[in-house]
Order: sequence, then C-alpha cells, then structure tokens
Amino acid sequence: MSPCQHRAGALDRCGIDSAAGDRVTQEFSYRWGHSALTADFDLDGRTPRLVRLTVPGEPEPKGAAEAAGTALPLVDVTLLGQGTGWSGPRFTGTALGQRLTHRAHHAAYGDGWHHLTVQLQDRRGGLTVFVEYSSPDAVPVLRARVRIRNDGDTPVTLRSVSSLLLGALPPPDVLDVHRARNDWLAECRWYTEDLRESVPDVGRVFHGHDGRAWVRLAGRGSWPTDGHLAMGALTDRTDGRCWLWQIESAASWLWEAGEADHHTYLSLSGPTADDHQWRQVLSPGGEFASEYAALALGDGFDGALTALTDYRRRIRRPHPDHDRLPVVFNDYMNTLMGDPTTEKLLPLIDAAAEAGAEYFCVDAGWYDDEGGDGDADADGDTGGDEDGDGDTGGSGDGGGGWWDSVGAWLPSARRFPGPGGLHVVLGRIRERGMVPGLWLEPEVVGVRSPLATELPDEAFLRHEGGVRVTEQGRHQLDLTHPAARAHLDRTVDRLVGEWGVGYLKLDYNITTSAPGLLDHTRAWLSWLSAVLDRHPGLVVENCGSGGLRMDGASLAVAQLQSTSDQQDPLRYPPIAAAAPTAVPPEQGAVWAYPQPGFTDEEIAFTLGSALLGRVHLSGHLDRMTPHQLGLVQEALVTYKAIRGDLGRSVPFWPLGLPGWRDAWVALGMRVPFLDTTYVLVWHRAGDDPEVALPVTHLAGREVRVDVLHGSAGPAVWDGSALRVTLPEAPSVLLTRLTV
Repeated sequence: MSPCQHRAGALDRCGIDSAAGDRVTQEFSYRWGHSALTADFDLDGRTPRLVRLTVPGEPEPKGAAEAAGTALPLVDVTLLGQGTGWSGPRFTGTALGQRLTHRAHHAAYGDGWHHLTVQLQDRRGGLTVFVEYSSPDAVPVLRARVRIRNDGDTPVTLRSVSSLLLGALPPPDVLDVHRARNDWLAECRWYTEDLRESVPDVGRVFHGHDGRAWVRLAGRGSWPTDGHLAMGALTDRTDGRCWLWQIESAASWLWEAGEADHHTYLSLSGPTADDHQWRQVLSPGGEFASEYAALALGDGFDGALTALTDYRRRIRRPHPDHDRLPVVFNDYMNTLMGDPTTEKLLPLIDAAAEAGAEYFCVDAGWYDDEGGDGDADADGDTGGDEDGDGDTGGSGDGGGGWWDSVGAWLPSARRFPGPGGLHVVLGRIRERGMVPGLWLEPEVVGVRSPLATELPDEAFLRHEGGVRVTEQGRHQLDLTHPAARAHLDRTVDRLVGEWGVGYLKLDYNITTSAPGLLDHTRAWLSWLSAVLDRHPGLVVENCGSGGLRMDGASLAVAQLQSTSDQQDPLRYPPIAAAAPTAVPPEQGAVWAYPQPGFTDEEIAFTLGSALLGRVHLSGHLDRMTPHQLGLVQEALVTYKAIRGDLGRSVPFWPLGLPGWRDAWVALGMRVPFLDTTYVLVWHRAGDDPEVALPVTHLAGREVRVDVLHGSAGPAVWDGSALRVTLPEAPSVLLTRLTV
C-alpha cells in the first residue's frame, strides 16, 4: 500500500473526505495492511476504533458485523485524579480513552515494514496521543505501542497506558485462553482454560452492563518472566483461529481478556500503578512511550507461533551467531558449580575441545578470592559435583562469602595462582581453538564491595526516601546514571577489549520492583546495544536464574537465552520442547551435561535434549572413557550437520505442548521451503513402548525417515504420522523426515 497522510480539514490523498475545521465530523473507515494482515479502522469524530484485524482471504467470521460495532478505543489511559471511567479496575472503558478524537494518521513503508501512526487528541485537556502500529511485510503480526505528549501547561501523571487494545474478538463462549507458567527450574509450562470459566455470562440483557470478570496476568519486578511468560493466546474452537501475543518488556507487564458487549477484548500493557506502583509524571512538553506489544494471527497455536517466530527474527539485532550456532561449553552446570580453578579447568578445556566445543565459558566464581571449594554458586547454592554423577549436594548456605562482595569483576589470584593467573586459562582456551567466555552479573554490586561506597547513591536504584535497593546482600545499579554505565563500560571493555573474551554470560539473580525499574531496564538494553556496537564479534547470553528474564525485549538484543537452571536431565525435556514458544530455536540455550557415571542411554538422552536448540554442553568430560567421549563427539557432529537449518525453522508439537509429567514429549522443527522436518521425541517413563507422532504438513506424502541420534528405533512413516518404538525409558530419538 502506498504511503498516505490523513488530516482533519482536508481532502486526504487516499480520497476519504474529512470535514473542515479542527474536528472530524464525518465517519469514515480506513483499511491498512499488506498481503498477510488487514486492519480496518473506524476513524470517526467520537472515538476512533480498530474494528477488525484479519488475515486477507480469510472468510468473514460469523458475527463480524455486530463485533465491529462493539470495538473499543484505540488506546486506554488512566491519569492520576481521573479514575477508570466505571466502577471496576479493568483498563478498558477508561474516561480518557473514550474522549480521544482523531486528528491525523500517516502510513508509510520501508525496510520491509509497514507503519501506521494515528494521532489522537484529548477533547478536554492538552494530551496528544500517537498510536503506532507496524507489521513486517507478508507476516501476520501486528506490533504496537503508544506515545503520549503533554501539550498542556500543567503536569500530568500517567497511571497506565495500553500498548495494544483490541475489542470485537469472538465471544468468550467459543474461546480458549492459553497461558504459560514459568518458574525457576520449571519454565514454559503452557496450560489451557475455557475463557467462559473465568469470564461468566452474567446476563447483560438484564443489567445493561458487562460483568467485571476477566482473565488477568501480570509480571512484576525485574524478573519479568518469573511466574508466567509475558505471553498468552486465544483460540477459537469453532474455526481454529488463534491470536498469540507477547509483551516486550524487561520490567513489569500486564494483559487482560474479558467481555465487552458479548464479544471479547484484549488489553496488553507495560507496568501500571495498581499492579506495579508505576507512575510517570509528564511535565509540559514531556513525552512517554509505552512498551511494545505484538499480536500474531494464525491457524491454530502452531500457525500463530510460526508468524511470531518470523517476527522475532525480524526485530532482533542482527548477529553472525544466529547463523553459526557454535557449541558452547560452560563449566558450571553439574560440573564445577561456581568453583573454577586453573587446576580444574585445564583438563576440562582439553576435553571440551576434543569433544567439539567451539566456545568455552568460565562461569561463576572466577573472581572469588575469599572462599574455598564448594563456594556459593550463581544462585546462592553451594557444592560441586565431585564424583561426576550429576548430584551437586548444594546446601544453599551462602558458601564462602563472595555473594555479597561482587562488583569489581577482577580475577581471583587464589583460584588462578602464578604468573598470568586467569590469562593462562583464557590462553589455553584459545590454544585449543575455542573462543573464551566469562560469566558476569553486571547489574549488581555486593554490599561489601568497594564499589558500594565508591559509586554515588544516585547510581543505584532506590526506594522512596532514597533508601538503596538491597536484595540478598546486593545493591541494584541504575543504568540511567552515567556513573553506573561508565563502571560497566570499563568492565566490559577490559574483559573483551583487553583480555580477548568473546562470550559473556550475563546473569541476574536478584529481583526488585523498586521505582525507576522501567527506565533502568530500558537503559540496560540500550547499554547492551552500545556494547555490541563497540564489540560486534562479542556473543552475549541473557540469563536470569535460568529463564526468569526470557522476555521479547531482551531477546531482541542478546544472542542467546538461557532456558533453565534445571539440573535433572529427566526433567529438562518439557522445558526444551516448549522453549521455542518463547525463544527462536537458534537462541534457546539448553543444557546437555553428560557425566562419566551415566550409561550410554543416559548420555544420549541429555545430549539429545539440546539438539533442536543451542547446545550448552557441560559435564566432567575430562573424566570420561574414550568410548563415552566418543558418544559426545558423535552427538556434536550430528548437531553441526543440522544446525544450519535451525535458524530458519519453525517449531510444531506432534503431541501438543508438553505437560510437566508427560511420559512422552515431542518437538518438531519444520524448515519452510525445504522438504525437511526434524522430530525429536523423548520417552521419560512408562511401559508403553510405542508412540505415534502426527506430522500434518507431511500427511499423504511419501517420506524418508533417517535416525540421527539416540535409539535405533524403529521409526517408520505410516502416511500421516511417525511411529516410534522406544522400549526403554529414559530414551530419546532424533529423526529427519524428507520428502
């Protein structure tokens, strides 16, 4: 569609007549979009609305005409002193949203993206609102945010701002709502509920009002995905249509779905006053922009996620890592557990290189000059896996004490004695053909660190009254302050620019909801982008005690995302299988920690879990027999043969999204435009030796089945499904299906 500008008081270039003067008095409709997405707007003089969002060519759903008449405003905003517009805490139907009138709109196209900005004016005050929509060409995803400018002469305090508000969806009677619990060690656990169970029909015809019930989900604090992913979905049981969304915030967020005039509405936003104690004062001339939110449309959940995966790849920062997918060995999980030394690392480095690792990351503890063996790990636990059986025996007592002294990020002379110190280890990594990496928790400063007194109070997040945030013996830096930013710049430029570190695992193991969190997280991502500008070859892993910071905003900047801290290989499959709902496969780091005490089947099992994502290898490879190390080598050869397909593949789930206790778990990766599909299946428990895995996009076709990893099968194609026999549990099988 060609760019067009619409303003009140002129004949617009798309031929839609607007009345002269400062206010539009004639109703008119406007269609915007592209080959994969159509948005129909009613831009009248009362309350402009988005009346329909569809995929072109899709049959008009039943009740579409009635739904268009019940559409909500384009945005809802609550202000201090003005309330919500009705006796309920929902962020729809607010007083301000209803009185915003259309002033102008502008559509444009560039760099493969379609853009639309609708300018609204508050009839009673000085607020100007810009609703910004964008959509990648040929992808059915709508991205939105809202900018607000105070054009009045008195300050205004914002209490909530919706990023995307959509009404006129099918009624709750036909919709299922999908959410994903996301807890430490148990990430990405999707579950489904009939929307009517939470949004009952209260008899609007008798009361003249909708009920106050909703499905509401909020993420709080600086672990934005602690509790739930910042995602959700609605599916229509009558025709399979799906609306799948993510809120792109590294801070707090909120979404809610409820009923409006017999239809369903959806509201997506960042932090709010009621849920997160967030407020933003706009001085005259001041502006605020909400967090981005994205809504994908598709045929079923898998179809909508295909669109969202494509969108995620388009909004993220380009980086060679997304194409190369190097194997990373990390010494932490079930191995050194935060207790690295030169003596322990050198043989491990040699074994990792022999196995086929391409990066080697020295994890937590490299800076610790206080404790002994068994120091606190990155999550405050203790212990190490000395016998290589995967049992770390952590006591959680805080260990040697470095937990509350971090911040300077200087290497331990005790752990790395003699000339060269840590540089001996980094040099050995390079000598063995790998890129060295280090673990870092940059946003925290321990209360006993010299930095805690050297940096000014303003460089830290503070509660009201100026009291510093202190969590688990750490202060939280505020990256909006130049002193905090300069400290981290010096740190990273030393590690990367002077020491030659090419990989940083950036962890984050406290959480806070202090004032200023939204500004800090935006400054944090801005700082990280600037680091990558200065060091374009650097690879960054985003970690928040595993997957507790697995949000769309962070994924758009970092190259990898930790999916979990789960140490039990039997409990990892449902996490690994569901992680692509939140993270494109080429960014989702999955631990594979084979041990010398494992059987061959157990080694294959833990390695198999990572083969359709990013291999994060660990384990005491230096203690393995040649046969065991050969099993690791074979798995990595397989991974390197298929990883070129992963960065362009889209996930699907032959058995549906996994349950936490499922005996059989399966993940598929389809490579569009190629006749190649990968199916990974785990048998975790139970006596049933066989499972049928439907692969609907290959149904009715002749398919070749190749077993790439794990049990020899058998695995056969029956015309519509892959039939796999795995008599023993635990066992794993990776197959490639080609037409």
